[in-house]
Amino acid sequence: MGLRRSRVHVRTQTIPTPNPSRKREGDMEHLMTDTLTPSRTNDQRKAELLSTQVEHIDITSFDARPIVEAMGKMSFTSRDLSRATGIYNQMLADPDCTICLVIAGSTSAGGCMDLYAELIRNNMVDCVVATGATIVDMDFFEGLGHKHYQALEVPDDDTLRSLLIDRIYDTYIDEEELQHVDHTIFEIAETLEPRPYSSRAFIREMGKYLVEHGKKDNSLVKLAYEHDVPIFCPAFVDSSAGFGLVKHQVDSVKAGKPYMVLDAIADFRELTEIKIKAGTTGLLMIGGGVPKNFIQDTVVCAEILGHDDVEVHKYAVQITVADVRDGACSSSTLQEAASWGKVNTGIEQMVFAEAGSVMPLLASDAYHRGLWKDRAKRRWGAIFD
Repeated sequence: MGLRRSRVHVRTQTIPTPNPSRKREGDMEHLMTDTLTPSRTNDQRKAELLSTQVEHIDITSFDARPIVEAMGKMSFTSRDLSRATGIYNQMLADPDCTICLVIAGSTSAGGCMDLYAELIRNNMVDCVVATGATIVDMDFFEGLGHKHYQALEVPDDDTLRSLLIDRIYDTYIDEEELQHVDHTIFEIAETLEPRPYSSRAFIREMGKYLVEHGKKDNSLVKLAYEHDVPIFCPAFVDSSAGFGLVKHQVDSVKAGKPYMVLDAIADFRELTEIKIKAGTTGLLMIGGGVPKNFIQDTVVCAEILGHDDVEVHKYAVQITVADVRDGACSSSTLQEAASWGKVNTGIEQMVFAEAGSVMPLLASDAYHRGLWKDRAKRRWGAIFD
């Protein structure tokens, strides 16, 4: 995610000369005397840049099984993806397996948002661990009725700043709409009893809010609330949620009132409790970072709590473009995770690819193969009620 609000210096921008061809026919006399003000010109320029919405892919609209099967007869990343898809289908077929969807990066903004929601809707995942940006700045943002836009033209970023447009590579977000998310998080916090909440508990309140006030049915946050699929964000305040929660705390302190707080330890405890109760688990990981390490560490945490019989994660798939040579968690292989006692080395697959280009194939294959139709619903979110 880029810098927010007025945290960078912005150069004064030259207001472009209006293009007469964009005026309606018959307006030439008006055009001769009309001079656009800077605000009107900026509004026009902003509208031009935010004119093409990102359309999220629908995995139910095409059957990727023939492609994935053909890729299995190829080499390199194609065969890796085919094997990863096979492992995910093994998770779906295993009646004892709890599947955790782990998301880092910006694939939700880039067109995979409805894909992830479809996995929730069709009982293809039982738990979600993600970055705050994925859940708040992207999914909840669209749940409130806002959109992401294709950056078909990328002027210099100071120009984008002056227009209050945030950029994620080749995707745009309207900063003014993102501030609506900040304020909504503040509003939700203001309604809650002043006590500690795990990120799961707070995100559940966000899902409840979308049920009552949301503008999009296919929201992961909303569907997770409706299907009792818990969502954990171990770095929750590193997102738009942070702005709203800081305001809630500061305003409460000024007013001499108690306030709600996030309990990061409760996050770890609750996710570990799910691991202990679930037994067999599988990980479908997009990206890496904090969410990846957080879910993997539940095995170690369970052991520390005295559950020496806890299973390592039986199945694991990770899709990433991170370079293994930097020693970071995002790039560390699943084989490496086995040395820490976290993952079974027998049923794992790394796929080194940009996730937005391969997840639609994996998810479509699994959807049309239909193994999810016979899965029992876990409803892990309900154990905390």
